[in-house]
Amino acid sequence: MKNPREVTRSDVIMMIGIGLIASAVGIALGLWIDWFPTAAATQAAPIDTFYDVLIIISVPVFVLVTTVVLFSVFRFRMRAGEEELDGPPTHGNTRLEIIWTAIPSIIVTALCVYGASVLSEIDAAKADQIQVTAYAQQFAWDFEYTGSNGKKFLTEQMYVPCKPTTAATGDGAACSGQQIKFDIKAVDVIHSFWIPSMRMKQDAVPGITTHTKVNPNRIGSYPIVCAELCGIGHSIMRSTIHVVTPARYTAWLAAKSAAKTG
Repeated sequence: MKNPREVTRSDVIMMIGIGLIASAVGIALGLWIDWFPTAAATQAAPIDTFYDVLIIISVPVFVLVTTVVLFSVFRFRMRAGEEELDGPPTHGNTRLEIIWTAIPSIIVTALCVYGASVLSEIDAAKADQIQVTAYAQQFAWDFEYTGSNGKKFLTEQMYVPCKPTTAATGDGAACSGQQIKFDIKAVDVIHSFWIPSMRMKQDAVPGITTHTKVNPNRIGSYPIVCAELCGIGHSIMRSTIHVVTPARYTAWLAAKSAAKTG
């Protein structure tokens, strides 16, 4: 008589088939969905690619674990009359334990190396920079610039220059500009400075100054949000970064400098 709990070759083949189909569908769906807003900085491309790699790797792992768990629940479930019985004794499988320890370790190590490479690439400093200090406080952002007259001023809206690379100069036009270096400070509690379209996020911590860099590459206005729960007004702690032509930026900077002088 066949043991109803015996795992046969056909069972393994069935699980492999289900796993391959589910993995293919999951990967295709994960890559097809547009998870992020329109990219507006050079940092976005390597980050988006890294995210795609994580989907390709994590979906099969999730499917493998889920398939084995569901099969085990079905095949080894308690049946009528077995309420008082203990499960059969089992012994470890050294080879299997080595395999399921070694493979995840290799995957995690490879992803760490890749992630460090991406971080080094997107955080590389450029010789030509504009420095902006971002102040976070409940529940608003303020940005400190050095005006054209050499004096500093604060503004609630951020403007940065970016030279269009085509004849188009409207929103969405491709551009190339100076790197923006942010010095980020918190006035009261922990906040997090995040520009979703530029993919860059950095915590703002009281007592220390943190840093991040972006290289805008698309004209337009993009939200700045706080990504750290900072109090009852957290959801309204928003601002905007305006990526504009150099001429418009120069005019804005001159107007702000004049207002500050006045």
